[in-house]
Amino acid sequence: MEKRDYYEVLGISRNASEDEIRNAFRNLARKYHPDVNDAPDAEERFKEINEAYGVLSDDEKRAAYDRFGHQGVKAANGGMDWSANISDFEDILGDLFGFGGFGGRSRTRRRTSPRRGADLQYRVRLDFEEAVFGVEKEIEITRDETCSTCDGSGAKPGTSPQSCPQCGGRGEVRQTRQTLLGSMVQVTTCPTCNGEGKTIDTPCPTCSGKGTERKTRQKKVNIPAGVDDGTRIRLTGEGQPGQNNGPPGDLYILIHVRPHKYFRRRNHDILLDLDVNIAQATLGANVEVPTVDGDVKLKIPSGTQPGSVIRMRGKGVPRLRNNGRGDQLVVVNVRIPESLEEEDRELFEQLAERMDSEVLPQERGFFDRLKNVLSG
Repeated sequence: MEKRDYYEVLGISRNASEDEIRNAFRNLARKYHPDVNDAPDAEERFKEINEAYGVLSDDEKRAAYDRFGHQGVKAANGGMDWSANISDFEDILGDLFGFGGFGGRSRTRRRTSPRRGADLQYRVRLDFEEAVFGVEKEIEITRDETCSTCDGSGAKPGTSPQSCPQCGGRGEVRQTRQTLLGSMVQVTTCPTCNGEGKTIDTPCPTCSGKGTERKTRQKKVNIPAGVDDGTRIRLTGEGQPGQNNGPPGDLYILIHVRPHKYFRRRNHDILLDLDVNIAQATLGANVEVPTVDGDVKLKIPSGTQPGSVIRMRGKGVPRLRNNGRGDQLVVVNVRIPESLEEEDRELFEQLAERMDSEVLPQERGFFDRLKNVLSG
């Protein structure tokens, strides 16, 4: 019987990419492998698919096939018609049947091997000042710890776990199967010990054979100065215990900072909106403003305009990885009185007569700068 075109066999175009060829092969191999397809022609179809992939997945053979057809492939391959990539079969057949590989080579990770413990997460809420200057917090952690009764063996004191008689302590059982590609090994979890490699005849009464017990402990955590909302702090080795002598996981402290009544934060700077009256803005004044260090005197220059920003150096947030602190930025807002006494009104009217009454549009740059400051 005349051989079909390899591109037709895989159902792809002649300019198909390497990934398209591989995906077509994997899909067809899953469909027509004799172990999953009982059709009378499944074995022949599988061989045909394998042959097509063996040629089209190899750049040299594909080039020879594109130029000279099937005869070109025979010449390029020393008379052989096909040769597929063994790693592809291990991947596909392993997905389908749990095969460990050719000749008994297993790629299945044993459950009896050391495994790292899971990570834990704990949320800590801080006041604004606590985040700025750092604080020591006591937290309550609930996690699994080695059973104090059996010391982690899972067996009742005076007894010990036994090696599983079915798997010999490996945690897996193997079955050799003959396939079209030769002898292959199917690896499955041992049903007797559930992959642990050991059996416990008399479980520990405290942990019921698990080897761990749930405990809640108090722990003091040092929160460094300068943390922000969303900061994560890792405490190495404070998570869940590992299995089979594996290392423990880590504990992550997730920081949430409560909003402050006056302050906002922008990186390492602290923003403060400050209202002053029209006289203070016009004539200048020395006013008392809050900072995270306490109240401090601040000079308002005469002629200060609404939206002006006064920088108070070194009054911001400490830098986590560097020396020094950010600044406090005071955004000045000029407060206009909503009502006036008769005497005050007369004074303003006299002032209005002396001042220029022309109305001028504000430059756009001023509003852009103010927006950048306020957006934080």
